[in-house]
Amino acid sequence: MISAIKKLATCLLLSSASMVFAQSSSPGTVNAICSTDQPWCELAAKEFTRATGIKVLQSHKATGEAAAQLRAEAANPKTDIWWGGTGDPFLQAAEQGLLEPYRPIYLNDFHSWSVRQYAMTQNMVGGFYTSAIGFGWNSELLKKKKLPEPKCWSDLLKPEYKGDIEISHPASSGTAYTILAGLVQLMGEEPAFDYMKKLHKNISNYTRSGQAQAPNVAKGEVAIGVSFIFGFDAWRHNKYPVKTAAPCEGTSYEVGGIAMVKGQRNREAAKRYYDWLMSPVGQAIGGQANSLQVPANKTFKLDPRIPLLDDVRLIKYDFEKYGKATERRRLLERWTKEVEALPR
Repeated sequence: MISAIKKLATCLLLSSASMVFAQSSSPGTVNAICSTDQPWCELAAKEFTRATGIKVLQSHKATGEAAAQLRAEAANPKTDIWWGGTGDPFLQAAEQGLLEPYRPIYLNDFHSWSVRQYAMTQNMVGGFYTSAIGFGWNSELLKKKKLPEPKCWSDLLKPEYKGDIEISHPASSGTAYTILAGLVQLMGEEPAFDYMKKLHKNISNYTRSGQAQAPNVAKGEVAIGVSFIFGFDAWRHNKYPVKTAAPCEGTSYEVGGIAMVKGQRNREAAKRYYDWLMSPVGQAIGGQANSLQVPANKTFKLDPRIPLLDDVRLIKYDFEKYGKATERRRLLERWTKEVEALPR
């Protein structure tokens, strides 16, 4: 009897040891939020898992919504890494203590605009990609409506465009906040708000996400969209009747973010996902998924379809000032009160 008990105990011990070994040798899981184009999010997760065996549990959210989720989870973080999407909400999350510093050892592989994001945030936010705000329009729809092609911010105020322009909502969309903050820097705050009040009359819809304008324009659901130029170009390369322009007066641009979440539960898996996303293999996924932002990593050959910014008149965007949560909140409150509340 005693011998049988000892034998059973030994079996249980060996079984427990094997289970512990299996768990420790398991490649693991990473919980992520992705705020760039959904096809890029999905393909990156798939290819990373294929390469490493690490399972990616990933949700797709606009940057404003992602930042709100991290604030809600601050006492008990459920997210390990957040990547893609406009950088300002990342900067605000860093300021609010929601992110954790991480400085890749291969920093010299990145463009200077990416490295500046690390320096400005004490390594809490990296620059993932860059792209400029511009216009996209459906050339067939404009021709049918006998409307001119917009080339400047001032063009969008023409009364003949009423109901034909779509833009995203700055409270949920980092893209729209980049537009809002950019107009303030380009024109001055009072003229910018006067401009947005006039533009409001021509807006057909404020979408939740800044990724909606390109497909809506390409499919003819709206004539003109204001968003990042690369999104419209992806549809143009797929033979849709889409044309683009950067505003003649000048325009804002983004430095998309990537960050480790403070208090993450799966640090090692998150570090591996981060490093892979910033590697040439991970950065090239953008082009494979028809997301044509300029990637941060400069050590590989770019997808030839990516629209470079050499001929775009970029403003000197103050990421430090307009990346602060207080400034964002102030501008959004003013926009909601003075612009959104107006009739259309």
